[in-house]
Amino acid sequence: MTNRLCEARVCIVTGAGRGIGREYALMLAENGAQVVVNDLGATREGTGGDAGPAQQVVDEIIAAGGAAVANTDDISTFAGAKSLIEQAVDIFGGLDVVVNNAGILRDRMLFSMTETEWDAVIQVHLKGTFGPSRFAAEYWRNRAKRGESNDARLINTTSVAGIYANPGQTNYAAAKAGIAAFTQVAALELARYGVTANAIAPGALTRLTNDLDLPAEITQRFDPRWVAPVVTWLASPESADVTGQVIESSGLVMAIAEGWHRGPSTTTPPATAGEVGEVVRTLLATARQRTTMDDVAGG
Repeated sequence: MTNRLCEARVCIVTGAGRGIGREYALMLAENGAQVVVNDLGATREGTGGDAGPAQQVVDEIIAAGGAAVANTDDISTFAGAKSLIEQAVDIFGGLDVVVNNAGILRDRMLFSMTETEWDAVIQVHLKGTFGPSRFAAEYWRNRAKRGESNDARLINTTSVAGIYANPGQTNYAAAKAGIAAFTQVAALELARYGVTANAIAPGALTRLTNDLDLPAEITQRFDPRWVAPVVTWLASPESADVTGQVIESSGLVMAIAEGWHRGPSTTTPPATAGEVGEVVRTLLATARQRTTMDDVAGG
């Protein structure tokens, strides 16, 4: 195969046993990457475990002539995240790319959400991004300190629900918005070590969205295969000049999600509470309308 973008690059993909992560792993391998397929094999709510999904993806990659190994560590724990990074280095001799994709859902309106539902989602999404990123960053920094060069990638998973807001998902949205900010800070911190950090806001239907009743024309455009190309490109040497970005990707649209901007302002802030209303409303009158989920649904 010609033009294999990720030839011989060592890539970790978390949550790669099913859905979007599976498509990432398969396309990375198709483009020459050596892939660590991480998946705890839990339910969509984050319970239980099964080594089958990760191994099935590995078997598929190997059958196609690629190189891959399964990993079932719980990356929402520090020990699991450290073990994952060590496995990639021990088996393939290094590490070039970490794709943090693992996730669960515990949707509930704010007034009904339990502490357990909040903690579980924050643990898997936010801490599950922090852990692998932290140990990968340490590995890349140590290489740089030894005088070795890196051309490494950190690719995180945010969501339009987190950056544009979606009712019933305060836990998920908070975690995903946190990941977007985390990514921008990581990009600043890791640039000196030859590492880029970007985030994907994927539009794809997986088992996490099985309860949605959508028409066929929508489900086709939200197939996970539409998201894999941008992740594969970000994992490649070709993307070395792109960092600190959030990229929306689906079968309907690819877009750069712009972060917080200072909008209309005044250099004479109100001195009393009674003056605030008029000033704020004047500023709001000329402020750019924020993107909403209705805008996202329309492509």
